[in-house]
Amino acid sequence: MKHLAAAAFALFGLVSQAAGFCGGTNLVDQMLPGDLAEIRARAHAVPYARGNFWTAAKDGQTMTIVGTYHIDDPRHMPVLPPLTERIGAASVLLVEAGPEEEDALMKAMGKDPSLMFITDGPSLLERLPRDTWRRLSEALEARGIPGVFAAKFQPWYATVVLAIPPCMITQPDLKNGLDAQLIDAAEAAGVRVQALEPYDTLFSIFGALTEDQSIAMIEASLALEGQSEDLAVTTADLYFEADSRMIWELNRLFAYDQPGYTKDQVDAEMAVMEDVMMIRRNQAWIPVIEAAAAEGPLVVAFGALHLSGEEGVLNLLARNGWTLTELDLAGAAAQP
Repeated sequence: MKHLAAAAFALFGLVSQAAGFCGGTNLVDQMLPGDLAEIRARAHAVPYARGNFWTAAKDGQTMTIVGTYHIDDPRHMPVLPPLTERIGAASVLLVEAGPEEEDALMKAMGKDPSLMFITDGPSLLERLPRDTWRRLSEALEARGIPGVFAAKFQPWYATVVLAIPPCMITQPDLKNGLDAQLIDAAEAAGVRVQALEPYDTLFSIFGALTEDQSIAMIEASLALEGQSEDLAVTTADLYFEADSRMIWELNRLFAYDQPGYTKDQVDAEMAVMEDVMMIRRNQAWIPVIEAAAAEGPLVVAFGALHLSGEEGVLNLLARNGWTLTELDLAGAAAQP
């Protein structure tokens, strides 16, 4: 269970499924032209919709901004040398959670099971509609979790676990994504690693959701369960195409097909999710990033979905007077 918890939190920053271990197909390649045009228009209408790597400069201060994919994948290899070089010249590496935060998180969950499990009151079996519980228990059984344990999951934790396709659950290198590899590079270079937010941010974010919102998250995740491997492959491909905003809009399109939901309801729920899981965190990160930049060159790395949008990290920095330039790491990696 500890491995599963760690894997679930590794996926948190990306918000969606991911893969390198799954055998699905890219759903974008199978989409109807009209649907594809719709989600591309939505995705690319926001500021800084494309691109994973950026530099920012202001008043002699500089930083490298890395939109990451939290899961191990061989396609990370070309960008590691140029990023490692930049980390070696930095005063600090900022990440969502460093080794100290992950250790504190795991210790907190070990001391207080109620953070992840229902220890008092009705279980999920009693709180969910019968068909929803049936589908949830089947989905978690496919991930090796018996129904007797699944019934005690906090709703948010059930949702996070559903984000891991069954094909990825037992992979030992699941967490060795770009963030983890950059942390390794910083530690090897003697560069300080600092977290962008407290270790317990996860609990405060999901704790702010109402019961109805928490159950709606489970329903939304279950609606995509039959396509989990395909979504995993699609998510990974879109990230490595530097088009991560498409991941968000692809999930919106599939959510529109949920029975009993209107488009307005889906849009409203996705707006809540974006606000709780991304926008509020982005806004809280900006003072941390700017304070670190004042001390010297830095590298800051976080899930790629946090880059784009009106309230994305890049646009928030631009509003504060930073000049942003997309970084061609593929070209840099190709140079001798």
